[in-house]
Parts: sequence; C-alpha cells; structure tokens
Amino acid sequence: MRSLVTRIFGSANERLIKSLRPAVARINELEARYSPLPPDQLRWRATELRERVAKGEPLDSVMPEAFALVREAAKRTLGQRHYDVQLIGGMVLHQGKIAEMKTGEGKTLVATLPSFLNALGAKGVHVVTVNDYLARRDAEWMGAVHRSLGLSVGCIVHGMSDAERRESYAADITYGQNNEFGFDYLRDNMKPALELFVQRAHNYAIVDEVDSILIDEARTPLIISGPVDDDPEKFRRVDRIIPRLIENKEHYTLDEKARSVQLTEEGVVAAEHLLGIDNLYAPNHMETLHVVQNALRAHIVYKLDVDYVVKDDQVLIVDEFTGRLMEGRRWSDGLHQAVEAKEKVKVQNESQTYASITFQNYFRMYGKLAGMTGTADTEAQEFASIYKLDVVVVPTHRPMVRKDHEDVVYRTKAEKWKAVIDDIEACHGRGQPVLVGTIAIETSELVSAKLKNRGIRHNVLNAKQHQREAEIVAQAGRLGAVTISTNMAGRGTDIVLGGNPAMMMRARGLDPDAPENKDEFEKLDRACREEREKVLAAGGLHVLGTERHESRRIDNQLRGRSGRQGDPGSSRFFLSLEDDLLRIFGADRIAGLMKRLGMEEGEAIEARMLSGAIERAQRKVEVRNFDTRKHLLEYDDVMNKQRSSIYQWRNTILASQDMRAQYQELSSELAAQIVAATFPPKSEPDAEGFVREVQAQFAIAVDPGAAELQGGGNRERALELLLQRVEAKLDEKVGMFAEIQRKYADFRPPSFDGIARGILLQTLDQSWKDHLLTMDHLKEGVGLQGYAGKDPKRVYQTEGFELFRAMFDRIGARATEQLFRVAIEEPSPERIVELRAAEEARRTAQTRRLQEVHAGSPSEAPAAPTGTVTREGPKVGRNDPCPCGSGKKFKKCHGVAG
Repeated sequence: MRSLVTRIFGSANERLIKSLRPAVARINELEARYSPLPPDQLRWRATELRERVAKGEPLDSVMPEAFALVREAAKRTLGQRHYDVQLIGGMVLHQGKIAEMKTGEGKTLVATLPSFLNALGAKGVHVVTVNDYLARRDAEWMGAVHRSLGLSVGCIVHGMSDAERRESYAADITYGQNNEFGFDYLRDNMKPALELFVQRAHNYAIVDEVDSILIDEARTPLIISGPVDDDPEKFRRVDRIIPRLIENKEHYTLDEKARSVQLTEEGVVAAEHLLGIDNLYAPNHMETLHVVQNALRAHIVYKLDVDYVVKDDQVLIVDEFTGRLMEGRRWSDGLHQAVEAKEKVKVQNESQTYASITFQNYFRMYGKLAGMTGTADTEAQEFASIYKLDVVVVPTHRPMVRKDHEDVVYRTKAEKWKAVIDDIEACHGRGQPVLVGTIAIETSELVSAKLKNRGIRHNVLNAKQHQREAEIVAQAGRLGAVTISTNMAGRGTDIVLGGNPAMMMRARGLDPDAPENKDEFEKLDRACREEREKVLAAGGLHVLGTERHESRRIDNQLRGRSGRQGDPGSSRFFLSLEDDLLRIFGADRIAGLMKRLGMEEGEAIEARMLSGAIERAQRKVEVRNFDTRKHLLEYDDVMNKQRSSIYQWRNTILASQDMRAQYQELSSELAAQIVAATFPPKSEPDAEGFVREVQAQFAIAVDPGAAELQGGGNRERALELLLQRVEAKLDEKVGMFAEIQRKYADFRPPSFDGIARGILLQTLDQSWKDHLLTMDHLKEGVGLQGYAGKDPKRVYQTEGFELFRAMFDRIGARATEQLFRVAIEEPSPERIVELRAAEEARRTAQTRRLQEVHAGSPSEAPAAPTGTVTREGPKVGRNDPCPCGSGKKFKKCHGVAG
C-alpha cells in the first residue's frame, strides 16, 4: 500500500524537493536583475536586507533575494555559479535540516547561501568543519563571497589567542573545527569575568560532514582536565608482568565484540604470583586490580598503528572513522597510561575532569542546527531521535553513472591480498587511477609494501602523512595514479580526474591566483584537461575497498569519491573470511554458504546473497554502536542538566552588579537550615547547638540566653533574630569596603562586589570540579546496581541529583563562611607612600603608551592593591588563589603585606 501511495504522490523527500522549486524559479528570475549591478550596488542591496531583517522582516521572506545576491557574488569572486540543486541544498540547510549531497556536488559552496541569509540577523553563524585545514581554506575561499557583500568572516583554529578567538566569534560568520567550538564553550565557563568570554550566543550552526561529527565522534566527550598527583611507576610495574601473564591464553578471556578482556581464575592466581601479593581482590589491592585490567586491554585489545600511533614519545589516538590523529585527546580511567607503559614512553599523570560535554549536548544548544554530508540517509533514525534533524536527499546536478560491483570474498587474507594487488596492477596498466581504501594504518602500509614489490608507484595517505593530505587527495585522479588511504571520511578535497592544476602550483610554492603566474596556471590547466580525457577513456576513478568498515556509511563515503558530477567510475570491495567484521559478526553464515558452493583455494565468491549477509553483519555493529551513543547521551543528559544549572548560576554571578543580594539569598537559606536543625518541631530547642552553628557559619556571636532562643515555640523568633544579625553583618561588610574605597580612591582599592564575587566563583569552580570527579566514580560503580535488580541509569539519576543538591548547599555555606570572615587591614603610612609612587608610575607609563599608540585604546595596567584582604578566622594561604578572582596567588595580589 505504501509503495502504491509513493508511486502516485512521490516520497516525502520528493514532495519536499518539489515544494522548493518555486523558490528556485524566483531566485533565477532575480539573477537577470542582479547580474548588471556594479559591486557597490550588490553591497548596498545586502545592507538593505540587513536593515529589513533588523526591522522584523522574517528570513524566509528575504531568502530569494539573499540567495540571488550570494549566487551573483560567487560568480564574481570565485567564478562559480550555484546550480539549481545547490539552491535547494541551501534551502534545506536554512530550514534546519541535514542535506545529503553526493561527493563533488559542491557542499562547501552551498553553505554560503544559508550562512549569508542567517547572518543578516546579526546573531552570528558558525560553519563547523572536521579539521583546521578546511576551516582556514573555507574561511578564505568562501569568505571572499561574504566579504564582497559587506559581511565579516572569522576563523577558529588550534593555537589562537583568546583575543583572536573573540574577534573571530564577533564576525558575522565564523568557520572553525568542531573541537574548537566545544572547548571554547567549556573554557568560557571557567573564566572569572564575562568580558573574557570569546563566544557569543549559539544562534545557527551548519555542520559539514555532519555524520562524522555528530555520530562518529559522539562516543568521545570533550574533556578539559588537569593532572592529579599520582605514581606513574604503578603502571610500569604492572606492565612488566603482563607479557608473561598473557603467554598462557588460559589466563584470560577476550570478547572482541565488546573489546574487553577479563582474567580467569587461573589468571588471577598467576597475576598474584607475578606481583607478589596474596589477594588481588582485597580492598587494599583494588587499585592494582584496576591497573592490571587496563594493562590487559592495552596489550591484547589496543593495537599499535591501528588504534594509536607513537609519535614524539607520546601515544596519540587514531580516529577509527577518519584515520586522523586525535591530538590532545586521551583515553580515560587509566587506559592511556597503560598503553604508554606498554610502548615504553613517558607515562603521563592521570587527570581530573574540570569540565566536559558531549558533541550531542553541545550542538543541541544551538537555536537552529543544520548539516551537510554525502552519506546521512543510513543514520536518518539517529539524527531524528537524538538531534530532531530530518535528512533530505538533494538530487545530483548530473546523473550518477558510477558502477558499483558486488563484493568478492576469499577464504583467506593471503588470497585476498593477491587479488587486490592484481586488480590494482591491471588498472594501473591501462592508466585508470585507483583509490585503495583501508581501515587501519598497518593495512595501508601492508598494501604499500606489496605494491613496492611489484614496482608500482603510489602515494600513501594515513595519520602519519596527514600534512600532505589535501595535496595527495587532489592528485588521486591523475592518469595511472595509485593512492592508498585509511578511511576517506571527511577528507574535504575533491578528486579531480586528470589532476588539480591549482594544487600542483601550490605544491611548487606558487600562488595560482597571482597575475604573474597566470601563464603557468593556464599551461597546467590545459595539460590536466588533456589528461582528464585519457582518464575518462580508461574508465574514471576506480575505488578498491580492502575491507568492510563496521559502518556502511563509511563504505559509502569511500565509494562516493568516484563518479563526481556525472563522471564515470567504479568501485569494488575485496574481503576474506579472516577480516575482523566477517570473523566476529558473520563468519559462520558466510563460511557455510561458501562451503555449499564448493569453493576451491584462491577462488572468490561474488553473489548478491553474500552482500546481504555482510550488510546484516554491519547492521549488527551499527545497532550496537547506536546503543553505545544513546547510553552515553542518557548518562550525559543527567550531567547536562547539572552543567546548565551551574553555568547559568555562574553567569548570573559574573553579571551581577549587586553581590550583596546574592549573599543575602544564600545566607537566608543557610539560616533557615540552621534553625530547622536546632529547633526541631516536636523536641526541645538546642540553643547551644544554634549558637555553635551560627558562630561557625557566620562568625556571629549570639547569647544562648537570648529570649528568642528560649522555649519550644520560638522557632520563628529565632529565625527572625538570625536574619537580622546576618543582614547587619552584611551591611557591616559592605560599609567596610565602601569606607576603604572612599579613603583610598586614588589607589583603586578592591570593592565588596569584586571580593564577594571572587569568593563565590572560586568556591563554585572548585566544588564543581570535585563534583565531576564524584560523578565519574558514581558512573563507574553504578553498573553493579544491576546485580541488585535496580536500573543503573535510574540510580545514577537519583543519586546524582542528591549529590548535586548537596554540592549547591556546600557552595553557599563555604562562600558565606569565607565572606563573613573577610576584613581589610588599612595600609601603614609607609605602604601609602609606596602606593602613591606605584600609582604615579602607572599613570606615567600609561601616558607614554597613549602618546606612542595613536589608534586603539590600550588596557590599563592593574593598580597596586590598597589594603590587605584578611580573614576574621582561618587565613587564606599565601599560595592559594586570591579571593578577588584575579587568578593571581593571594601573596601576589591582595595579600601584599601592608
């Protein structure tokens, strides 16, 4: 029935595309009007659109004009005109959906349309890429279109200063790498002042290679951490016994699907003997047990040049989906240290989490989110359920003519590799370029070695050669070229048949756009066009997959490198029963099928039923990986609510112009808690306990014989008494700081708001870090609740909420206790002389700078502190952070001796 309805009315995707056609026609009509306009008229039109949007006109209303302007600007600045299907892709992105567009269809150019349109609202647009190279390239390349229309363009890449980041985020459109956006958000929420923030509101984001960022990388959260004092020798000590322990395979069990390994009873006994301890499971050896378990995983599950590489005495994780090195990312919970010990490199200290967020929760903060990729349809359900994003398949500009051959499967890897090299040699011999896809660095190097033995020239692209990535990919379509690559996901550079003349010039250190290089560029361009005809005659680009990836989407991305813009091409996967995917998930079914067909050694099977079995194996893994990501999100949703609350409170503190009101509220809550604890409803009041608590919390002395504390029914009177005393103490503190500011105004002494804000922020930040560590431990241990018949996630939610509420109470209590003990010692006469001299020197230096700098307003040098901030009680340590929130040590700031 459904297929009949689809045949009559078209699929939902086809109906949506059809509904956008009238807008395309309108944009095409406007093209004739905009083409004759001079550049300043185009800019004026763009300014007019901004003004209309500022006055409240909806973006949908100005969309045809905006898209027509961008198309005209692209023709003039880039020499590229948006096709009708690219206009449709831009509309899909503007609607907050995912546009699936095949490789070579010009996704980068498409993004200029909705980014310009949404930037008209002056709230900022973020265009998210998978690496720094693409962010820089697109900000420069596509940024020319936006700049020609009067918009500002920024770029966020690794290594930039906060000032540079702030300027880039303030631009109308900001290009950047996904990790940078997430880490900037976390870092902003650790800063002591709002003016130090670099990001602004999360208005609209376009995520390039959206499946790579929102799905493949979703299993690894972004974490900012700091070192914890620890003994790295424990990892090396355990690592020394592991090779002997795993010599006997009876000592452990391996679950390849779950990538986990466990000691057997015999293994536990052997480990205890090798370590010289009596009971590995005794409470005092639980930490050692944890180190042993991680060391086993490091040696048995995690492979060099597959899961990680060793570079510059460091263990660097290899992204399993893109093949790129994940610099700055570390496995958690001691696993990274175990791998470092295994590889005999420096074992770094374990770290404590200061701030973390998953990509799912970061990108869900945007008011509107959109994405582009060549392969999203297979994950449409996940995009819809987690991100509320619909996937729209955008038609290609020209029909796809690539020939996708059925997989061929051999019994052994040796047979498969011989067939792979034979196929490459045959293609190379007739001049057909070949792209060889592998799923691991070691596999790419194995293929490279076999090709060298045959004397076939080739390029290798993996995490070890990522610096030449764009250059290698751009030339992979040349006559007879052979390119070996680990996962091609997110490479971002089109493979142009016959070669890319611009890349050739850049490889020689020449600018292809420079006027003096025009003749050389035209010469190379002609040569590439001639070579393209020969490549087309040879069959176009042939994609050869050496193994199926766990994800069908990654396989489709590899295939999609061939057949761009209607070019001819072909693809085929060569597999063996010894490949990990088939061995772990589908070997029995496929082996039985091959046996029934009576296959001989060296003979391959190519059958549609086999492809179905392989696809079922991939689906099993995809379901498992989806469950993992969903599981991570469900746990992080608990943390996300807490993170949002704490960051919201933190921003309120930073923005507050009345810190007295903040402490009044905190003090009132604490006062109510003290009264509730010491004046129970149906028991005698504990007047002495009340006095003790008030002294400890507020540094306020109360007479235990006060009338308000006598008798069982005086709970309200006791609370009223306490609130009056607390308010008076707060007034005293505010007055004390005001008096110091009045007397020493020339020296700019600390204000009450500054000190109070610093104390509360410092307390909040430290408590939040401690809470994150506690929540990590809760998550690790909560799995055991399943054995007691409880739902671990429910336990995590309930206990996590209780821990969070307790942390909130602790923050208020600690900050209030500290503030109520702060005092300022007035400076001695000698100190006043020093302060006057320091202030005079500061003003003289500032005057000199103003004379030297004619443009801009240099920031003022900090004034020397006037008074010494002290405590009426336990002191702030001289090496502790100053309570004012400056970030300096107390002894270097308000702790300077008077």
